[in-house]
Amino acid sequence: MSAPDPAPPGRPAADPPAARIDPPAFLADPAPAAVLAALPGGRAVGGAVRDALASRPVADVDVAAPFPPEEIAARLAAAGLRVHETGLAHGTVTAVLHGQPVEVTSLRRDVVTDGRHAVVEWTTDWREDAARRDFTINALSLSAGGDLWDYFGGREDLAAGRVRFVGDPATRLAEDHLRALRYFRFQARYGRGEPDPAAIAAIRDAVPSLARLSAERVWSELKRLLAAPDPAGAVALMEETGVLPAILGPDSLGAARHLRALAAIGAPADPMLRFDALLTHGAAAAARRLKASNEEVARLVARYRAGHDLLPLQPEVAAGGPGDDALRRLLAEQPRDRLLDAAWHRQAVNRAWSWQGPDDAAWDRLRARLQAMPGPVFPLLGRDALALGVPPGPALGRLLAAVRAWWMEGGCTADGPACRARLAELMGDIHGKALPEG
Repeated sequence: MSAPDPAPPGRPAADPPAARIDPPAFLADPAPAAVLAALPGGRAVGGAVRDALASRPVADVDVAAPFPPEEIAARLAAAGLRVHETGLAHGTVTAVLHGQPVEVTSLRRDVVTDGRHAVVEWTTDWREDAARRDFTINALSLSAGGDLWDYFGGREDLAAGRVRFVGDPATRLAEDHLRALRYFRFQARYGRGEPDPAAIAAIRDAVPSLARLSAERVWSELKRLLAAPDPAGAVALMEETGVLPAILGPDSLGAARHLRALAAIGAPADPMLRFDALLTHGAAAAARRLKASNEEVARLVARYRAGHDLLPLQPEVAAGGPGDDALRRLLAEQPRDRLLDAAWHRQAVNRAWSWQGPDDAAWDRLRARLQAMPGPVFPLLGRDALALGVPPGPALGRLLAAVRAWWMEGGCTADGPACRARLAELMGDIHGKALPEG
């Protein structure tokens, strides 16, 4: 290892590192390396340090530095990095090099907090900055040379699988109520064994304050929790502490059991599937209330509708069975992938809710039939109607729609000649009458 880093501005003599490690690979990436070179005394902080110590992939890299944000921005720009003032009021800028962003924040202390927002001022005291972070495993910092600072035992907690608040848990929760939800996300990813009793007691006491959180923040945190490899244990803790019913209501009763059932059948780590399984009904409505994106709500609605359309067919469908006509009609209206997804989704949620039985095998047959059945394509085009003398315009569209409705009603089996004959028949029937509505 190289010699210890010289003491730069912002590191007092009484702030020796807790350890020295071989610098992780992410520190040699061009963007983090350039940022740290431009900011004497800067350190990598938070998740990148935590995940490097845990031998996990490092995603985003954050850096902190003992300078005011304007000076940070000036130093980075002078070093040739592109700088975006993404959160200047909170001391944060984003530096970009070769397309890789690094978020850079001034050392801060909280002046005023109200559980949702904080008023901050800048400091040069690293311990003071670390003390405002949520968990000990997130309060680690690392120099470019491998000096590691650990003011609150985060490295030991990480090795032990212990998620612990920095300092007094009730104080940390009063500073930001969202930390109650963040606790469960980190417990799902890093926790092992019994959870920290002080953390659980403080979270239980803080449940009433969750009503002050914005729906968007709750959704973001919940979705990230549900993306964990195995969130069931953390969700069970949320049920036990009263957090889950506080944010989702009584329909979430039994949610952890449902997630364990999903895992037992090998369901994918799909946050939207898991969210649907959390609730005994009304997942789309709950997602809307939590301000999920339009795309996320649409996925839940599409799965529900397609599953609802498929439900009456599942006992009937076998090769050539009486449900085939209806199945072809669905394939003519919806993409095969959406129907397969909806069938799997509905079957998985049913299993999670312990509703499986004779119908479970029927879902398997239905999905196999969906996969094997050719997708029907309506065989007429506008030119077919034009060739029979239908003039361009609304009448043409209405006639084609009428033929398509007839084709659908017959199970989407009529071929091109049959559909053209039906078109000619409709043309003969409507002389002197109003065209059918499409």
